[in-house]
Amino acid sequence: MTTNTATAFTRETVQLDGETFTSCEFKACRLVFSGGDAPVFEDCSFDDCDWRFEGGAAATLALMKTMWGAGAKARVQALIKDITGGGGR
Repeated sequence: MTTNTATAFTRETVQLDGETFTSCEFKACRLVFSGGDAPVFEDCSFDDCDWRFEGGAAATLALMKTMWGAGAKARVQALIKDITGGGGR
């Protein structure tokens, strides 16, 4: 785990797994999450970034898409509601 503080990332690929970013700026970056430990973002800004999900993260999203298509829309919607803070927990 690395802590990045007040760093400006411009037009680069940044691996997010397990990283901490404090007061960082991301401009036109490719941000890659592979399903490891969730990154921490504190007071960061994002401008024109491309978010990529690979490995386990991509597999999880593929499963959610399959669930949606198989008729489990309510469960996927409940997960999204929980993620966005509307889950009532």
